[in-house]
Amino acid sequence: MANLIKLRKGLDINLKGKAAAEVVAVKEPGFYALCPDDFTGVTPKVVVKEQEYVMAGGPLFIDKNHPEVQFVSPVSGVVTSVERGARRKVLSITVEAAQEQDYEEFGKENVSKMDAVSVKAALLKSGMFAFIKQRPYDIVADPTVAPRAIFVSAFDTNPLAPDFELALKGEEANFQTGLDALAKIAKTYLSISVNQKAVALTQAKNVTLTVFDGPHPAGNVGVQINNIAPINKGETVWTIDPQAVIFIGRLFNTGHVDLTRLVAVTGSEVKKPSYCKLKVGALLTNVFAGNVSTDKNLRYISGNVLIGKQITANGFLGAFHSQVTVIPEGDDVHEMLGWIMPRFDQFSTSHSYFSWLMGKKEYTLDARVKGGERHMIMSNEYDRVLPMDIMPEYLIKAIIAGDIDRMEALGIYEVAPEDFALCEFVCSSKMELQRIVREGLDMLRREMC
Repeated sequence: MANLIKLRKGLDINLKGKAAAEVVAVKEPGFYALCPDDFTGVTPKVVVKEQEYVMAGGPLFIDKNHPEVQFVSPVSGVVTSVERGARRKVLSITVEAAQEQDYEEFGKENVSKMDAVSVKAALLKSGMFAFIKQRPYDIVADPTVAPRAIFVSAFDTNPLAPDFELALKGEEANFQTGLDALAKIAKTYLSISVNQKAVALTQAKNVTLTVFDGPHPAGNVGVQINNIAPINKGETVWTIDPQAVIFIGRLFNTGHVDLTRLVAVTGSEVKKPSYCKLKVGALLTNVFAGNVSTDKNLRYISGNVLIGKQITANGFLGAFHSQVTVIPEGDDVHEMLGWIMPRFDQFSTSHSYFSWLMGKKEYTLDARVKGGERHMIMSNEYDRVLPMDIMPEYLIKAIIAGDIDRMEALGIYEVAPEDFALCEFVCSSKMELQRIVREGLDMLRREMC
């Protein structure tokens, strides 16, 4: 019987624009792009040239520090651009998809007859390894370091998050194959929600199953690791999102790389929130065209409102994202005496607005910060929404001070920027906590190299 962990700390943000449980066909985009910045910790080296033809599953760039880690094209076609920024930093590599798709052949494999070395080799050769992250540091995993364990969170509690059970329909065999492959490398933990009933989750094989119940961030893999088997100094664990587990299963079951995700199109400014199937890096123009409000300035996000990446209406789907969100920008709002208005329709975590008297409802939030950064207030507000056995306010202060010994003592090895997204949302000091945590992790990694 699976272990049940009930979390009481946290906060669910009920936003308007949740995707209906239906999959809508979207015209196949002609262009796909991989952005090296999506793969944290990687120093990219481009291995293709403009106007070169690549196969689906063929490498576009590699990691200079670990050349065996490849980042592959989701489609076959011609490389139309290698965009570079300041100091020739690689920003993106764009491929125009061919009419007929050609796939690199990796060969079908029976995972039950493979060992850890051969599984890892297959993941590296096919580019699937790029979707595995490691803690500490929350970066693309180091293939030379053996993990203590691998963690998969099969549910997401972020605002308007997609329902993985919908993505799992028809992919049950691939998901189990992916779990089997990961279990060959290290002990694998699968975390599910108390509300999930899919047999492929509740009866998953070769994994240690844990059931979680509680508000956001219960779905964050970092929170789950902290409550199941915390990371100690010197240990490494891997994490991978559940749709990437399906990618791995498809690789072994078909011999091809298929990076198709089920993506939730969400947000208050989406006319018909629903799901669509897109490959990693897909151009999103057709997803948004005719399906968003046109009477206000909009914020387009690849991902969710807490940890997603701002894009344009003609942007590309992030490598790790199974959701896109559209909300009002808020820069056209002019509030006369707004600070003294009761605000029955606006969300507040501190009962500053009277909306809490109206019962549970869906809120429309915009991208405004509504305040300026100020001195950090030791009010325990972070601790109320972070169900991890750490002291978040003291950890943030240690990072700002650059005190590495203190950072280590306060649990920086266990966290990632996404674990502080909700703290950032409730922060009365308006501090950019995710950026601070990222800088702290980078600082620690430089010191350890």
